[in-house]
Amino acid sequence: MTNYDLIVIGAGPGGYVAAIKAAQLGKKVAVVEKNKIGGTCLNVGCIPSKSYLQHAHWLLSLEEGKKHGVDTTLNAIDFPKMVDRKNGVVQTLQSGIHHLFSSNKIDYIEGEASFVSPTTLEVSGKQIAADKVLLATGGKPFVPPINGIENAHYDTTDTFFSITELPEKLVVIGGGIIAVELAFAMKPLGVDVTLVEVAKDILLTEDPEARKIIKKKLTKMGISITTSAKIDQVTEKAVIVDGKTFPYDRLLVAAGRKPDLTLAGQLAIELDEAKRFIQVNDHYQTSVPTVYAIGDVIGGYQLAHVASHEGIRAVEAMFGTAKFPVDKTSVPRCLYTSPEVASFGLSEEEAKEQFDDVVVKSMAFSGNGKAIASMETDGFVKIISEKQYHQILGAVIVGSHATEMIHTILAVKEAEGTIDEIDEMIFAHPTLSEVIGETSNSLFGRAIHG
Repeated sequence: MTNYDLIVIGAGPGGYVAAIKAAQLGKKVAVVEKNKIGGTCLNVGCIPSKSYLQHAHWLLSLEEGKKHGVDTTLNAIDFPKMVDRKNGVVQTLQSGIHHLFSSNKIDYIEGEASFVSPTTLEVSGKQIAADKVLLATGGKPFVPPINGIENAHYDTTDTFFSITELPEKLVVIGGGIIAVELAFAMKPLGVDVTLVEVAKDILLTEDPEARKIIKKKLTKMGISITTSAKIDQVTEKAVIVDGKTFPYDRLLVAAGRKPDLTLAGQLAIELDEAKRFIQVNDHYQTSVPTVYAIGDVIGGYQLAHVASHEGIRAVEAMFGTAKFPVDKTSVPRCLYTSPEVASFGLSEEEAKEQFDDVVVKSMAFSGNGKAIASMETDGFVKIISEKQYHQILGAVIVGSHATEMIHTILAVKEAEGTIDEIDEMIFAHPTLSEVIGETSNSLFGRAIHG
């Protein structure tokens, strides 16, 4: 039986990063994965969806160019070729992780793990042991108990990226990040897309003003949105909502994900009060001292970059260099539509609940030179602060490249800076980032262009 310092279960962005960190600390590490290296994010999540979104951006740029003197003709959309490009992106990144494992002398074991004891696992009939075990098993798509769903042929995000033919009519059950991104990706390809959301609105995790802009853009694109939906039934050819029929030839259920608690159950590891996620302490240690857990199985933000940082913190705690857990107020949250949406920290409502003198300022891109020249005027920069110390409590950016720009504000916050530092910064002209500076200026009542 082979012995390790650490065995990581799951080779997603939490597990593989944690494994590399442990190897860098001189530990003997193995990673066990029952599916594909890279996990959900790389294979059926953020990377494939961003590949498809890039196709949409290309097509939307062609349409915009036609309005302004670029005379082009779109002869055909070769969707199988787009799928091949997506597969190539995924394979390149998979190869990168394999290379990192090899260069860090990490053993990669394919197969499904089960606990024999808190320090011993069995994989494909062989036993391996370790001083510490890290659960980074992620989750799987949640399929709500909808009448008739069991008899319908539907996709989840685990299967959607394998299709090689474009549907004519796509109905998406769900209105969260992935549902909206895939609706946005499919519509420019000529697909008739309908979003069906049982909640009162789509994108309820996002800033209300940001949500309004994205809904307006989706509607302008011709995407049908039904909210507060009472789904009567799903048949093999249609979704029936409040007596209204939405026909489809492809149905995507994108109603979120639920954690994989199989291994936690084998050791009777304690769950949280709601019995939905694994309970961990500030160092990501479970109720079984030798077992740690990170990522989707412990709740919080179900984001790849959060899992990666939790993995690093867990490994640091295991091997004697414990630090504070991941600060959820410093986590960037991103939506990759057009315009993009990015945010971090407290919302306006949350800030007002926690602080007495909250000040919030927004500046639109509509007056920005680069935005006007680039036809990218939709959106705004919003900064949430407080009057006494000028702390940066949160921020929202809606606009082109918002998911990149958000890090400017976040970097100042992480460096323990305040609005004063951004107020004094010199931003290049013409850039979209100038609006960040103008928003900071406006918090002190001295914005030049607003």
